[in-house]
Amino acid sequence: MSRKATSQKTAKSRLTVDDWIAGALALLRREGVGAIRIPRLCEELGVTKGSFYWHFDDVDQLLEAITDYWCGTQNDAVRGLSELESLSVAERLEVMGTRLTSESAWTVESTVRDWARTNERVAKAVRELDLRIFEVIQKSLLELDLTPEQARTRAGVLVFAGIGFVHGHDSLPTPSAADMRELFSVLMRK
Repeated sequence: MSRKATSQKTAKSRLTVDDWIAGALALLRREGVGAIRIPRLCEELGVTKGSFYWHFDDVDQLLEAITDYWCGTQNDAVRGLSELESLSVAERLEVMGTRLTSESAWTVESTVRDWARTNERVAKAVRELDLRIFEVIQKSLLELDLTPEQARTRAGVLVFAGIGFVHGHDSLPTPSAADMRELFSVLMRK
């Protein structure tokens, strides 16, 4: 075996917990939580099962680590929503729409929503994030002097439209930036 091949194999065999989580998340995004199995991950990462068991007792412990990671990133996303509050309402909604329609966002979002059906901790994080997004949108619409009822109804329409986009992205056209601006324009009218 060449020195380069030996060093690559050594580097691969020294995966960290973060490497395992990243590998499992990539598999989760592509194929769903059911694909996360020890032999499959080892094959994907080019390592032996011993490497897996060095870090985890079983696949459930890895799934718990993935859950911890994902919930932490969602907390970061919620903090990012707070940063949007310094933007104008139109800019705030446009940024949120752009984030939603990015391929990496809806791919992860769709997979995690499916996972939430079988993992209460993930389901709780999804519910909390949905509620936070709803609150940011509702507050934005209130800033436009809409009545509380109008703001609540329209925030609901936008949140449900976003969730629908996540689930319908494969069969429906992806909204363009102009489409998003038109939708926001309609919903921001008094």
